[in-house]
Amino acid sequence: MNSPAADRARYDRATAHLDAPLAIVDLEAFDANADDLVRRAGGKPVRVASKSVRCRALLERVLARPGFAGIMSYTLAESLWLARSGFEDVLLAYPSADRAGFGELANDAKLAAAVTVMVDDPAQLELIDTARDGGAEEVRVCLELDTALQLLGGRVRVGARRSPLREPAQLAALARAVAARPGFRVVGLMAYEGHVAGVGDALAGRPLRSRAIRLMQGAARRELAARRAEVVAAVREVVPDLEFVNGGGTGSVQQTAAEDAVTEIAAGSGLYVPRLFDNYTSFSGRPAALFAQPVVRRPGVGVVTVLGGGYPASGAAGPDRLPVPYLPQGLRYDPQEGAGEVQTPLLGSPADDLLIGDRVWFRHAKAGELCERFDTLHLVEGGRVTGSVPTYRGEGRTFL
Repeated sequence: MNSPAADRARYDRATAHLDAPLAIVDLEAFDANADDLVRRAGGKPVRVASKSVRCRALLERVLARPGFAGIMSYTLAESLWLARSGFEDVLLAYPSADRAGFGELANDAKLAAAVTVMVDDPAQLELIDTARDGGAEEVRVCLELDTALQLLGGRVRVGARRSPLREPAQLAALARAVAARPGFRVVGLMAYEGHVAGVGDALAGRPLRSRAIRLMQGAARRELAARRAEVVAAVREVVPDLEFVNGGGTGSVQQTAAEDAVTEIAAGSGLYVPRLFDNYTSFSGRPAALFAQPVVRRPGVGVVTVLGGGYPASGAAGPDRLPVPYLPQGLRYDPQEGAGEVQTPLLGSPADDLLIGDRVWFRHAKAGELCERFDTLHLVEGGRVTGSVPTYRGEGRTFL
C-alpha cells in the first residue's frame, strides 16, 4: 500500500489534464476492498448494495468478480432501471409506494422475474394490487425482520426503526398472508443490523465510548443470531423453498456470515470505504473513492480556500457527516465556516505549500452519496486515468 503522500502525487499526476472539482475511484483499492469483502464473507455470496456505489459500470465490475451475486437496490424506479439494463437479480431493500412502478412490474415478465420487493405489512400488498393496472405477473416478495436490540422490556431500543416485525410468529403470519394472496410469492427474508454493521467500534480518542459500543454490539449480535434463526425456521415452515436469507453490512460481514441461518451477505460501502468506516476493529479497508476541490484563494498564512465542498451525508447532523480533507494530510475546517456551499476555507500548515489551482483531496462521509454530487467517476490505475464512467446522476437518474 502506498503512503498518503505517494497517493496524493499519483492522483494529482493522473488527473492533471482534468479540471477540478472531480471525483475518482482508485481501481486498485476498489478491487482490493472487494477481495476483502469476499474473504470476510467466508464462502457466502455478497449482494452489492447499489446505494453505496451508484454507478452502473462499477456495479458491473464488482458483480463480474467471484463471490458477488445480485444487487440490493433502494427504490423501485432504480430496481426497474437496473433490471432493464440487464441485472437479473435485484432485491429492493425498502418498501415502496411507487404505484406506477408496481404497474410496470406486474405487466412485464422480465421485470417480475428479476426484481424482488420488500414487504413488512399487508397494506403494502394491497397497494401493489391496486397498482397492477391489469398486470398479472407474480410479484416476488421479501419479508423484513426488525433487528433492533431491545432492553429493559422494550423501553430501550438500539437500532434503526425499520420493519415492525420482530418475532417468529409475526413473520410466519405475514408469510401465510402472502401465500394466501394470488399474484405474490415469498422468496426471501432480510434483516439489516445497522447498529452493528454501520457503527464503528473504535472511535479515536474515545476509549470508553468505543468499549460501550463493542459491548452493545456483542449483545446485539448474540440476541439477533438466536432470534434470526428462529424466524427463519418459522418462515421456512410456511415457505419451504425460501430462496435466500440476507443479512449483514460492511461492518459485520464475517460475524453475520457465521450464522447458519444466513445464506447471503449485503455490503456496498466497503468497496469505496468512506470516512465513516475508519473506526472498526473488525476490518480495515483502503479509501477508493475521493473527490478533489481546487484551491481558489489564499486568504493568509496557514489558510487556503477551495471551491465548494459542502457535501454533507445523510443521518443525524453532526461533524461526522461532513467530508474530511484527506490529502495533503493536516488540513482542517475553519470551525466558524465548516464545509461551504460555494467555498470552503481550510486551515493548517500544509496550506502554505498549496498554490492557486492546486487541489485538495477529500473523502466523503458515506459511500454512494458522493455520486449525487458528481456526474462522472474517473477511474485511476497506477498513475493514470484509464477510463471515465457516469454515475447515476451522469445518466440522468436521481431516484431520491
